[in-house]
Amino acid sequence: MLIRFIFTLILGLSALSAKVSFNDEIRPLLSNTCYRCHGPDEEDRKAKLRLDTREGATREHEGFAAILPGNIEDSELIYRIVTDDEDEMMPPPGKGERFTKEQIELFKRWIEEGAEYEVHWSYAKPVRAEIPRVNETMMKVRNPIDAFILSRLEKEDLQPSKEADPHTLIRRVALDLTGLPPTKEEVDVFLADESAKAYENLVNRLLNKPAFGEHWARMWLDLARYADSAGYADDPGRTIWAYRDWVIRAFNENMPFDQFTIDQIAGDLVSNPTEDQLIATAFHRNTKTNNEGGTSDEEFRNAAVVDRVNTTMATWMGTTAACAQCHTHKYDPISHAEYFQMFAIFNQSEDADRRNEAPIIQVMGDQNKKQAAKISAEIAKLEMEMKSANKLDLKAFAKWEADLKPKASPWHVLMPSKMTASSGANLKADYDGSILVSGKTAETDDYTIAAKNKLKKITAIKIEALAYDKLTSGGPGRSGNFVLNEIELSSGKSKASFSNASSTYDQNKFEAASAIDG
Repeated sequence: MLIRFIFTLILGLSALSAKVSFNDEIRPLLSNTCYRCHGPDEEDRKAKLRLDTREGATREHEGFAAILPGNIEDSELIYRIVTDDEDEMMPPPGKGERFTKEQIELFKRWIEEGAEYEVHWSYAKPVRAEIPRVNETMMKVRNPIDAFILSRLEKEDLQPSKEADPHTLIRRVALDLTGLPPTKEEVDVFLADESAKAYENLVNRLLNKPAFGEHWARMWLDLARYADSAGYADDPGRTIWAYRDWVIRAFNENMPFDQFTIDQIAGDLVSNPTEDQLIATAFHRNTKTNNEGGTSDEEFRNAAVVDRVNTTMATWMGTTAACAQCHTHKYDPISHAEYFQMFAIFNQSEDADRRNEAPIIQVMGDQNKKQAAKISAEIAKLEMEMKSANKLDLKAFAKWEADLKPKASPWHVLMPSKMTASSGANLKADYDGSILVSGKTAETDDYTIAAKNKLKKITAIKIEALAYDKLTSGGPGRSGNFVLNEIELSSGKSKASFSNASSTYDQNKFEAASAIDG
């Protein structure tokens, strides 16, 4: 009995000798009970007292200070948490549970020890730990990580697991680096490699596989909230695969992280951005778009900006920021005002929750890029041939020009005499009968075009959407895209009917036939 008492006493003294930790022991008590009225939120703060900072807690106010480091007797906080006077006690009656005797003693010890505050552990500057010295009789230390693992095993009096056999090792490494099990050929190559660098060679081969970038890009794409659809109730498809492929290439090409960061956050703001840098900024375009009828574009444009702030902070800074959207948070080191300073930076983009996702850039796949390069080379060759021609055979040129002229066509170009748009947009006809729409832009619009002709019979009409370099994305359509919903034709009071409709290109669910179905 005496021995047990002495043992317990020694344990108790050992526990008391440890210094009170603000983060582990004091901060949780203050946060749960005091920060609601005496924390970082200025609007809810009472008596101008802050207990979440040492400066605020030790500041004198009307002759008193909540905490006087090293002085328990004159620290107002101790008095308030021990008094039975309902007008003085903290927390006030009905505002929370009072501290226990053990918790009060913890506060006293902490103040007596100097009332030192600590930053939240997640914001403390990392300190490089020294590599521990270990006994290598249990396990050979091949790298610093082994030393740390072995040190902990020694502390816990545990033995290391047996070294993995080659088959197990290659499976583990392949799954870690590529997310896929090794092929039979890869296993055979590894087993046949008897050199001292067999493991290193294996890792290098796996790092050079396209699957490495595909596997690890998936982790980043989750952080970037990548999806092949626009979200919300309708959740229509979205063409943003080029960003996915860019991330995969960045991993496989071992792009430096600073460049990886710059290109995604502000690739469009660097001087003379490349196509890849513009694609990288789609990190910000992974926000959802609400295409449901009756929703407010401005509301969901604003929601997209909020999402960009929160995602950028979480991804690059490793900290939550969403709470500061409504109030300064008791843990996050970002104030309400700072949140909206950041919001202002992102609140300058051109996108506005549009159905067509504008503005967008046209990107070609690898196959189309090869074809475009081939065509460009052919054009360059022809241009060189033209420049190198010393003499021009005018007769041959005249014949060539005549051969290019189209034969008599049954089509007749209508010259508009009157044009209107229901949105109030401006319609202007050119000399060749083409019509340019400018001015106010609307989600949908009705164009009414009148023209006179001397034709006795009309069997078909053709509408051509023309490219124009002054339009967004060069046309066709004012945003680089358009959908023809309906077409009607009338002469005087007679309304024509259509028997068939076709087009050179249809968008999904917007076939040409739907434009004549009334």
